Amino acid sequence: MATADYVVNGGPVPVADQKDPRWVNPPLVEKGQTYESVTESICAINEQEVQKTPTAWLFSFFISASLAGMFSALIAYLIFTGVGVWGNTSPIFWAFPIVNFVFWVGIGHAGTLISAILFIFRQNWRTSINRFAEAMTIFAVVCAGTFPGIHIGRVWFAYFLFPLPTTHLYMWPNFRSPLLWDVFAVGTYASVSLVFWYMGMIPDLATLRDRANGKIRQLAYGIASLGWTGSASQWRVYEKAYTLLSALAAPLVLSVHTIVSFDFAVSQLPGWHTTIFPPYFVAGAVFSGFAMVITLMVPCRKWYGLQHVVTDQHLENICKILLATGTMVGLGYTTEFFMAWYSGVAGEQDAFINRMFGLQWPAYYTMFICNVFMPQLFWFKKFRSTPILMFIVSIFVNIGMWFERYVIVVTTLERTALPSSWNAFSPTWVDYGMLIGSFGLFFTLFLLFLRFLPIVAMAEVKGVMAHEQAHHPDLADHH
Repeated sequence: MATADYVVNGGPVPVADQKDPRWVNPPLVEKGQTYESVTESICAINEQEVQKTPTAWLFSFFISASLAGMFSALIAYLIFTGVGVWGNTSPIFWAFPIVNFVFWVGIGHAGTLISAILFIFRQNWRTSINRFAEAMTIFAVVCAGTFPGIHIGRVWFAYFLFPLPTTHLYMWPNFRSPLLWDVFAVGTYASVSLVFWYMGMIPDLATLRDRANGKIRQLAYGIASLGWTGSASQWRVYEKAYTLLSALAAPLVLSVHTIVSFDFAVSQLPGWHTTIFPPYFVAGAVFSGFAMVITLMVPCRKWYGLQHVVTDQHLENICKILLATGTMVGLGYTTEFFMAWYSGVAGEQDAFINRMFGLQWPAYYTMFICNVFMPQLFWFKKFRSTPILMFIVSIFVNIGMWFERYVIVVTTLERTALPSSWNAFSPTWVDYGMLIGSFGLFFTLFLLFLRFLPIVAMAEVKGVMAHEQAHHPDLADHH
């Protein structure tokens, strides 16, 4: 209610069924915008000549591509040398690779959540940010999928994971393992998210096709837009298909990280064997995903001048979600400690005492401060309305969420139930290089997206423009 815009102050006209006629929702597109101005401002980003590519983009792409190249080189080094180049050691066989995997899967959570669940609940504020978030999802899942693939070491024996009828292996892989559930869950999520992202772009790709000057652009956007003409019959089929796909994607948002949590929860290790992991992991994934949305959106909004479609209200809404999910994550941390104490199981209690006072105590306190205390700053209007402050908090949350996965994986494996197997984990330069390189891969893909694809869903934004809501409320609900 703090951002109320009343008619008496020149705000947009309230919808007819609103209980308080003085109250209207804050505008989702700045005043004075028309369909044409929205199209011009978004398409101009993609229509720049190659020779006029901004220096900032070229510099960022050079850095990101270099790091992605380093990532590829380290993967080749790992494959030809062996997994001994990592710091993984007995019994800490899951360390940086699985930490990075869970971190990137979590980042990929917000995109489909914003697109699917907020679409089903008719949250119009999603329209200016969903394309960003969906792209982020795809690229994060690409990064996540890399790590389980290389974690097996000898990748040419990956077929051992499948229950192939053979006798020379002297084993029968357990096809019911939660690790394989993970493969199917993440694979399904990635496939549906990719289709959902692409489908949402079709009308906007057709706009770029119709405005293209060069033959190469016309051909590329023409193929990508699948013959879209924008006729009434196409829109009718499109919207029905988009709604059905949203209904399919919504449960996937909840299921994918739930199943990732099963990798840990179904084990017998103290600190992992707990039923709180599924909701705790989902809340954490949404939390980290929205934090990354702010990390990406705040600078892009500034550099590309998108303040008229990505308004302060969009950023404030994301901050409120971060505040809510951050509080849930904090509740999860404290509930874990309570359950360990209340269970009376010595091993469980030792596991959590080790997290706070063991070898990895800096990681634990970094996690707690970044994930529990930093989001609480969003109780203050100043932090919810100042982009640079949002950006700083989001960086802390990203750091904290990576350390959360590190604490869960490493501290538990360092102190298992058998004291004679206790060991200490120390990452190598390859571990650090792959973590940094995965960010290079992510930002390389994201920068290419910014340069060549429509970064805001123009067709959907036009559907929620204030004057359209005032004159055609039904139409605004369906675009």
